[in-house]
Amino acid sequence: MSDIVKEIISMKDGRTIIIETGRLAKQADGAVIVREKNTMLLATVVVSKETRNEINFLPLTVDYREKYSAGGKIPGGFIKREGRPSDEEILTMRLVDRVLRPTFPDSFKKEIQIMISLLSYDKTVLPDGLAGLAASTALSVAGVPFNGPISEIRIIRLNGKFFINPSLDQLKKADIDLIVGASNHSIIMIEGEMKEIKENEFLETIIKAHKAIKLQIEAQLRLVEKLSNNRTFLFDDKKSMNSSEKNKILKKELFLFSHEKIEKIYQNCLDKKTRSIQEKIVLNDFKKNFLTEEEIEKKETFIDQFFEDIRKKIIRNLILRKGIRLDGRTSEQIRSISSFVDYLPGVHGSALFSRGETQSLTTVTLGSSLDANRIDNVIMENHEKFYLHYNFPPFSTGEIRSIRGVSRREVGHGNLAQRALKNIIPSTTPYTIRVVSDILESNGSSSMATVCAASLALMDAGIPIKNPVSGIAMGLFMENEKKVIISDIIGEEDHFGDLDFKVTGTKYGITACQMDVKTIQGVTYDLLNQILIQALEGRIFILKRMLEALPEYRKKMKPNAPKIYTFNIPKYFIGSVIGPGGKVIQEIQSCTNTNILIEEKGDLGYIEIIGKDDEKIEIAINKIKQIAFVPELGKIYKAKVKSIKDFGAFVEISKGVEGLLHISEIGWKRLNNIEEEFRIGDIIDVKFMGMDEKNKKMKLSRKVLLPRPGKKNESKEKI
Repeated sequence: MSDIVKEIISMKDGRTIIIETGRLAKQADGAVIVREKNTMLLATVVVSKETRNEINFLPLTVDYREKYSAGGKIPGGFIKREGRPSDEEILTMRLVDRVLRPTFPDSFKKEIQIMISLLSYDKTVLPDGLAGLAASTALSVAGVPFNGPISEIRIIRLNGKFFINPSLDQLKKADIDLIVGASNHSIIMIEGEMKEIKENEFLETIIKAHKAIKLQIEAQLRLVEKLSNNRTFLFDDKKSMNSSEKNKILKKELFLFSHEKIEKIYQNCLDKKTRSIQEKIVLNDFKKNFLTEEEIEKKETFIDQFFEDIRKKIIRNLILRKGIRLDGRTSEQIRSISSFVDYLPGVHGSALFSRGETQSLTTVTLGSSLDANRIDNVIMENHEKFYLHYNFPPFSTGEIRSIRGVSRREVGHGNLAQRALKNIIPSTTPYTIRVVSDILESNGSSSMATVCAASLALMDAGIPIKNPVSGIAMGLFMENEKKVIISDIIGEEDHFGDLDFKVTGTKYGITACQMDVKTIQGVTYDLLNQILIQALEGRIFILKRMLEALPEYRKKMKPNAPKIYTFNIPKYFIGSVIGPGGKVIQEIQSCTNTNILIEEKGDLGYIEIIGKDDEKIEIAINKIKQIAFVPELGKIYKAKVKSIKDFGAFVEISKGVEGLLHISEIGWKRLNNIEEEFRIGDIIDVKFMGMDEKNKKMKLSRKVLLPRPGKKNESKEKI
């Protein structure tokens, strides 16, 4: 174990994080253990020996898995082993990938696989805030050349105080929850949700996060320094950057042939489909005029990559130097917006939202607590009563693509939209709410279109949301000292720009965000603030246009929507409501055409009644309340005498609810025979005096309702 090297990161609150290498997974190119308290992650890096020059993207794969043993659990299901990644694991993979990918040089074409495993879980430390640190440290000790180290942290604000890498319990109470990724000098990635906070509060959180990240980067540098004598780079930049002379000539010919033609197409401000067709005509003309079929087959990948580079250069030049966007808008201008609600008459709520050439058709479906989304993984066991699914079919971009389940992108975009909206759903809403966004057309900002459409669909369904939410995707183009911030980016501006910053919020503040840096090394605080201010103007403009379709939520739900009524009964009545073998509850459901759910919560029984007919629901409510009748202290009830005993009479104060009226509480005079006062079937007034603490039975009195005899009469009675 003499090869073990470790560093300790001392945090401001006194906690420590340990990063260690040399003990585990020695045959990987880099392997690191990251530990905070009893939460431990293992990150490994393996780099291919060959360079893949035929591709025009970074072949980076990030995989994150949570071992069930880490939390002392056994996987569910028949097979009893870890299976496909959960949505939560996929989201963590994306967080790590997004902060690392822009830090690699364009010339790097070797395949990289980063695998991160949760080995041990401490309930006081969530692991996703440590995953980026683990991946960056593994890359650093492997000697992989990237513009790092970097790190990620999870930061929350709770009762006005900031906490780094919080527990799940702290997270539930926070009003700001962000994961921030950064280098030593600038911010690279942001993702999170907030409860309608202001832009200055957001910026303050980022600054706090960056300070904590710098401590983690310094520790990585110290660790690498200890290893530097025994490490060599796995990659030679110069070797991969060399390109054959033939390819250089081909690239020059393509530039001379296409540059002027493509620039003219872009200056005509065409729609996406027409622009794409004309681009393909130019590219195909070049291939036919300058290459043989054999050369096309061999060089097509390189030609397509060169053509992409030319497109990028033209688009960036038009925006940075001429202020021309592909669709003719100014830098702050929002695309045309149209909104429709109640578009699908058969669903509980729907909205069709279009912004430019991006369109979302979103539906809301209301259900009972049985329809809640069950989450059962290593970190948590929970039931989500509000969840959102995002679908991105290939026809939305005019493509043909095989469909193999839900993509990581769909999971990520759906999660962003869900986080944007979850905190505006009233906590008193009895429904489980499922929102589904189908992207029918896409030219950038489809996740933000989902947020806008979902807000309108919720209002259309009659959900009393606190405040509607709108969303906007911001872009940035930078070159030397020149920079242009653009609002409501389209697909090419996202693809060829330097930054994609999605911001959602109400008129009162931000509810969620997602920022990714593409080609630059990050953004400064000042630039981040400028983007936020411009985004606020765009969000408010979009929100006003949305509300033209439906200014406020519908006060009455659709006729086909289920009606839900909830109330509580004392826990000891649950058995009576259910009845022997479920006989009572089944009879109520059958005669009222409702579904009734009962759940024990502490000392109460939580009743949920679901149906479509208000009158029948009311009947079901009354039947249960009669069974679970709880008398009110001091209240007078009309009681029916059910039986008479020597010691008193049993009277019914509500259907099925009987209590003993003791002989001493029938009247002021002494009785030898109760039937002197009343008989079975008589209706009498009784007052509820409370519960007997010893036997938990009702105390009833008729005597207190009768005039009390004078002292003279009282003494005669005693004689």
